[in-house]
Amino acid sequence: MDAMARRKKKGTIVRGLNLLFILGGFFIFAAFYLNPSAYAKATDVVMVPESFSQLAEKAGPAVVNIRTVKTIKGGGPVFRNFRRNPRGGEDPFKDFFEKFFGEDTQREFKQPSLGSGFIIDKDGFVVTNNHVIQDADQIKVKLGGDTEYDAEVVGRDANTDLALLKIKIEKDLPVIKLGDSDELKIGQWVVAIGSPFGLERTVTAGIVSAKGRVIGSGPYDNFIQTDASINPGNSGGPLINMKGEVVGINTAIIAAGSGIGFAIPINLAEKIIAQLKSEGEVTRGWLGVAIQDLTSEMADYYGLKDRKGVLVADVFKGDPADEAGIQPKDIILEVNDQNIETSRQLTAMIADLKVGEAAKVEVFRNGKIKTFQIKLAKRDDQKLAARSTSEEREEEKFGIRVAELTPEITQRFGIDDTTGVIVIDVTSDGKGAAAGIQMGDIIKEINHRLIESVKDYAAAMDKIKDDESVNLFIWRKNAGFMVIKLNK
Repeated sequence: MDAMARRKKKGTIVRGLNLLFILGGFFIFAAFYLNPSAYAKATDVVMVPESFSQLAEKAGPAVVNIRTVKTIKGGGPVFRNFRRNPRGGEDPFKDFFEKFFGEDTQREFKQPSLGSGFIIDKDGFVVTNNHVIQDADQIKVKLGGDTEYDAEVVGRDANTDLALLKIKIEKDLPVIKLGDSDELKIGQWVVAIGSPFGLERTVTAGIVSAKGRVIGSGPYDNFIQTDASINPGNSGGPLINMKGEVVGINTAIIAAGSGIGFAIPINLAEKIIAQLKSEGEVTRGWLGVAIQDLTSEMADYYGLKDRKGVLVADVFKGDPADEAGIQPKDIILEVNDQNIETSRQLTAMIADLKVGEAAKVEVFRNGKIKTFQIKLAKRDDQKLAARSTSEEREEEKFGIRVAELTPEITQRFGIDDTTGVIVIDVTSDGKGAAAGIQMGDIIKEINHRLIESVKDYAAAMDKIKDDESVNLFIWRKNAGFMVIKLNK
């Protein structure tokens, strides 16, 4: 065969192959265009599940409806609305109601409430939210059908809004499997099952909108945000992944936001549930410090190369940190060789440690790094709540926050005199602001009583009677001394 014939044959073969490639591409395109799920299967990404029926059938039987009854006093909302004086002051209808209704206006009323939960084992343990059963006189758990069972509270934890119930029933109970919330990815499909508005075993679907959300509900906020429809009555129900496993506990919604719900990650809840099941309560570690996040300005001020760390704002006398030697203005850098970046991270980490365990705490103080071994105590939430309430009460009366007049502050504000306390915050609608107190004012005396510390300030305020005036002798930069009067 001559050269020309060979070239002609070769060209025919090439054109044939090109035609095959073109036809093959056309058929592949047509297959994906006519069947979009083929593309999803090819890339292993399911954009829209064909159905949630199997998930609902698998998990639904383990989801329960929780009905509670709470006793309230004062005649209930109907009587309160009738008896309220729209103009304020004494109620003109008081004698009328007392004459015709007598003590009925103050008798006890039963207030019903609804929520959800799910069964975690065949012994009848049910997980729900603490706010679903809080202060309830009666708790009923309803499975499929109309049969209800009395439930006892095994334990509850207000800080994480979790509660564990138990029902007694002589038959095998459906159980739902717990998953791994750490594996959740933003954009992943999830399903919520619960009893919104009392509509039992309602199934809604959506995606994971975000993780690690802080919504101000407590010290351990770490919520999964989802757009799966969650409404009143869904609280305590499970958030389920596409494997049919619980990855969250539906807990909260934003009232003004449509389609924004929050769930407690199951990895966080599982630790709490285990403690409630074994001990009936949750025990957390406690350092005994008030802390705040370290801003970039603070990091520069204290000479840190980066802003990682948490500032110790106060040390509670007699608590573990105080006994170990931690001081205010220390910056906590590490706990047990793990870097600390936020106050929320430190709070959660200490809470997870056992009471009595020694924690290695590394701090930055005066340009040097110091290490302390601190034996943790038990966190006392009632004591903390009483302390917080006391502080809030003082701020409610005056709207003033004060701090020690440290050498750093006097240097920064250009103050020569170091006697007194400095005003670090003034609430705009508080009595202090109305009287003319400003941030940066130095309070030196209260009703002629010398003030040298925050402790002196608190003691002086506590001794003032409710009907007594308060005279604050203050020093203000560029203005000098002045007296500001306000009523307690």
